[in-house]
Amino acid sequence: MSTLGLSSLPLLVIEDERSVMDFVRMALERSGYACVTATSAAEGIKVLEKTAISGVISDMRTPGGASGADLHEWISSHRPELVDRLLFITGDLVNEDTMRALVRTGAPYLEKPFRVQQLIDRVDAMFGKADGEQRGRHE
Repeated sequence: MSTLGLSSLPLLVIEDERSVMDFVRMALERSGYACVTATSAAEGIKVLEKTAISGVISDMRTPGGASGADLHEWISSHRPELVDRLLFITGDLVNEDTMRALVRTGAPYLEKPFRVQQLIDRVDAMFGKADGEQRGRHE
C-alpha cells in the first residue's frame, strides 16, 4: 500500500469509552480530519485489514482480548507504513504492564485527560495538518 496521499485518508480512532471516543472524533473532525472508529483493538485490526487509513489513535487498553501492544505488533507485521503513525492515548500510566508496553513499542502517547489542543498539536505533528483545514485554536 502506497504512503502517497496518506494525509488525505481518514484516521482510525480506537476507544472503548463512548465519551472519550466522541471527544476525540469531534476534535479531529472540527480540525479537518476524517475519522473511522472502532471500540476495541481487535475491531480496529479488522478495520485495518480492509480500509486505507493515514494513522491510528488508540487507547492502550480496550476490551476484546487485544491490547494496544497487540495492535502495535499487528501493525508492525501487516501495515508497517503505519508503525510510525500510531498514537496511544491512556489513562493507565500507573499500570506497570501499560508502561512496559509503551516503552517496548516506543510509540508516542497522550495521557488522559488531555486538552483538545494537545491532541490536535500532536496529531498535526505526527500525521500532518488536515487537508484544506480552516480552523482556530480549540481548548
